[in-house]
Amino acid sequence: MFDFVTHARSRFPALASGYIFADNAGGSQCLQTVADRITDYLLHTNVQLGADYAVSVESTRRAQTGTAAAAALFNALSPSEIALGPSSTMLAENLARALEPNFHSGDEIIITEEHEANGGPWKKLAARKGLTIKTWHPRSTSPENPYAIALDVLDLLPLITDNTRLIAFTACSNILGSLVPIKAIVRAARAKAAERGARKVEFCIDCVAYAPHRRIDVQDWDVEYCFFSFYKVYGPHVSALYARASALQASVAPLTHHFLHVDNVAYKLMPGGLPYELAYGLTAVLPYLLSLAPAGVHAHNVPPEQISISDAGDALQNAFDAIAAHEQTLLEPLLAFLRAQAPRGVRIVGTEDAGLARVPTVSFVVGGERALHSRDVVAVFDAKGGIGIRYGHFYAHTLVNNLEPKIDIDDAVVRVSLVHYNTVEEVARIIQILEEVLA
Repeated sequence: MFDFVTHARSRFPALASGYIFADNAGGSQCLQTVADRITDYLLHTNVQLGADYAVSVESTRRAQTGTAAAAALFNALSPSEIALGPSSTMLAENLARALEPNFHSGDEIIITEEHEANGGPWKKLAARKGLTIKTWHPRSTSPENPYAIALDVLDLLPLITDNTRLIAFTACSNILGSLVPIKAIVRAARAKAAERGARKVEFCIDCVAYAPHRRIDVQDWDVEYCFFSFYKVYGPHVSALYARASALQASVAPLTHHFLHVDNVAYKLMPGGLPYELAYGLTAVLPYLLSLAPAGVHAHNVPPEQISISDAGDALQNAFDAIAAHEQTLLEPLLAFLRAQAPRGVRIVGTEDAGLARVPTVSFVVGGERALHSRDVVAVFDAKGGIGIRYGHFYAHTLVNNLEPKIDIDDAVVRVSLVHYNTVEEVARIIQILEEVLA
């Protein structure tokens, strides 16, 4: 019988130490196969791309398999719709710069109060071009807990006017842990924009906190732009941006050298070349994910060049279904414990109930008569050793700063962020320490 957790954990050397990694939203552990491919590239094919000699031909092929693997994870139509870069923040900034000539005076951009990677570039663009920024705020989901908030499409639709040009939102909050129904939101927003007579509306989806937990499907969602970070999905420190071919042609200006012909490819969003060895390293992520599907135990051995975008679909969905199912076993006891601590002053920041509309990224504060600083809660874990959690605003500065009642932005929230390689025993240990802290 396939043991999902044992199979998953065996692929990450860091987990053999017994250390409990519970800060995964900041960065996951890296697969052995990722490190192996990076090493192999550097030691055997570390030459410039594009030459005719044999080693360069192989080097080029290897680097190109990286964009193909990323395309499969996005469910893009083609690898030519994929740009790679050092971080999601950088890719989003590049996208904003490339879209700048296509924005007109009076255009409006709608953003959410989430990670600044998908807010800051658009705010800076608006300042440069004299555009209007509107914010889609989360709403309360509990009368008892003011910090239990989530996005609702009903609050987005009134913001859309004939001047709406771009809607940028997160698929999953790195603070709240809640998922949004992307396809339904995009469909409703496009219909409202058409009703209002908007000239062109495009969507940019931040999937950084989403990609480790659920399958991305840019075709089904009908979005123009989407990005995530591989170093939060078991890979190297590199990020990927999807840009739809039609948007590349009609909306995106090139950031590349003037003599390069890149009108219809996402390379136009990359001022420099591919991160060669990292591009090849990330090709190990897709085979690993496929191996998590119930019928795909040996799929991690499939060469990356043999995995097509179309072939990955069903198996990848099955893998993410298995991930979601296991992650619910991690999430449910942690949320149940924190909810039970409400009389002690514990407040979950985000959706309070477990379920498939939530991932195991859990933030909370300790208030009331015996309030505790978030840094002091984390300090207890640090002192005990063998476990890593964190406090802060996690670059969702605006969201945390706008919480009511106000909290200290420098102290912010305690966050426990789990993924599929964590175990129920590790969650039990986290809860045990929290019981001591809150006693």
